Amino acid sequence: MMRLKPLTLAIKKSAFAFTLATLLPLNYSSALMADEYDDSTSELTGYVALESRYFMQDALYSGQDDDSYSTAFNIEYYKDWDDGNRRFVATGFGRYDDQDSERSHLDIREFYAWRGYDDYEVYAGVRKVFWGVTETLHLVDIINQDDGVENIDGEDKLGQPMLSLLMERDWGTFEAFALFGFRERTFSGTDGRLRSALPVDADAAKYQSSKGQDHVDFAARWTQVYGDWDVGVSQFVGTSRDPQYQTISNSSNEVTGLAPYYAQIQQTGLDVQAIYGDWLLKFEGISIKYEDEDRNTAGVGGFEYTYVGISDSVTDLGLFVEYQFDDRHGDEATATQNDLALGTRWVLNDIEGTEVISSMSFDLDNQSQFVSLEASRRLNDDWSFEAQARLFANTSQDDSAYALRNDDYIQVELKRFF
Repeated sequence: MMRLKPLTLAIKKSAFAFTLATLLPLNYSSALMADEYDDSTSELTGYVALESRYFMQDALYSGQDDDSYSTAFNIEYYKDWDDGNRRFVATGFGRYDDQDSERSHLDIREFYAWRGYDDYEVYAGVRKVFWGVTETLHLVDIINQDDGVENIDGEDKLGQPMLSLLMERDWGTFEAFALFGFRERTFSGTDGRLRSALPVDADAAKYQSSKGQDHVDFAARWTQVYGDWDVGVSQFVGTSRDPQYQTISNSSNEVTGLAPYYAQIQQTGLDVQAIYGDWLLKFEGISIKYEDEDRNTAGVGGFEYTYVGISDSVTDLGLFVEYQFDDRHGDEATATQNDLALGTRWVLNDIEGTEVISSMSFDLDNQSQFVSLEASRRLNDDWSFEAQARLFANTSQDDSAYALRNDDYIQVELKRFF
């Protein structure tokens, strides 16, 4: 059955009702009902997709299969008017998976109004906001929650209800956010692959704040360009997007699963990127304090070098190296405490937009390895093809990925755009 919670949560919260109320002065609703402005423009686009996953090894846990099939859709609508000073955006996403009922879900990725003034811009509604510059890990990216059932790479995000302000000045760009209605992470179900040994029960989530999902979070970010350097500094105060886990026991005191626990945190972030010819330098770092705990730090940084026009062709090959460090421990520990990642980015620069990205991560403490391959290519104006492979090699019992040691998989997806 299609899981509706990620979709309905963004609508039913009273805080989100307040966010929608802020849209009324923008008068976007009347513009949607009738083309009262001659300069208005609008567009409806999207895609439908067929996806297949094949797992190369037998499942570790009962109920799991070696393959799965799913269908998905993504619909995007926008409308501009008032000489381009007002915009309304709506994006909806849904997936049906034949194997994992928790992966069948709907979500409002975006549903917001934007208004541009002479000195600032205002956003109100559900949005996706990305922060970060590194390739393998995005430590500073904290506004949106991971859609954990879509992919394990953390790139797919749930929509976040918010009210935000953006200002651009000579001293830089400043953004401030009030975030309403916390979005819980999605997890694979009991029958799904790519899950922990004990299934995570998202409905049993617990919060450090007595306000639970109604806690209002705040964030701000300043960015500036200094010659070849791009610098960003961010601050977040509120509910952590990365849950810890507590065991769930039955009446016989047997552990049956895990419950997500969302702590209150303060996080300061720094992201830096510099371009020197064919070299690209990248760094992200955070200083994070959990309530009633000591402060911790984490960082990821490295470089990417691009060979432009290999053998006098139009093909480019990029090589990147990144080191990941994190001194959190105990319940707050992460999988990237002392890791080295190596990768390549092969861009054919052809009319089909063919691109292949490969990477391998090494845990320098326990020698566990993770391999990722991604390829994409347009078949024509309406169709595209994407393929992925994820491999867990030499996985140590001390590694958080040990529960996934038999979950090496290949995924292919065919998309039809409209």
